[in-house]
Amino acid sequence: MPNWGGGAKCGACEKSVYHAEEIQCNGRSFHKTCFHCMACRKALDSTTVAAHESEIYCKTCYGRKYGPKGIGYGQGAGCLSTDTGEHLGLDLQHSPKPARPSTPTNPSKFAKKFGDVDKCPRCGKSVYAAEKIMGGGKPWHKTCFRCAICGKSLESTNVTDKDGEIYCKVCYAKNFGPKGIGFGGLTQVEKKE
Repeated sequence: MPNWGGGAKCGACEKSVYHAEEIQCNGRSFHKTCFHCMACRKALDSTTVAAHESEIYCKTCYGRKYGPKGIGYGQGAGCLSTDTGEHLGLDLQHSPKPARPSTPTNPSKFAKKFGDVDKCPRCGKSVYAAEKIMGGGKPWHKTCFRCAICGKSLESTNVTDKDGEIYCKVCYAKNFGPKGIGFGGLTQVEKKE
């Protein structure tokens, strides 16, 4: 029987999809209003859709349902969530929850409203996202991200860490590297004696 009602059939509701309201994904047509995740019902667009056979999901639900499972496999920001996806009908393996870091005893109003803020190991003050640089597994202020010995400003390419402190590669090599002739530990005067 000919399709007198217009365009292709919607992959979600099976009704006709006209060109003005059509979104195509994985060779199928959808209404703009029907183009949502099959698990969480979140509205999708071309940057957030992940297709699996004839089903469409947001990238988070797709990762939970079809991505790798086990410890060490996070799906972007979704791995930070405590949401297990059970209410979406997703079967997930449970892993133990990591220990939560201790909270300060007297948090600021900002910390109470927006959550805990990391402390800089150099100055002990709060490090906010706009000024945070990670080094040695810790957050630092941009102004505090300097060599502990010479005070040289550091970058990710020239930073080394030892015992919770950060150093430039030159100071690290002089103080903690191998010693002896050929390793920069002795000067020319010391070699002659």
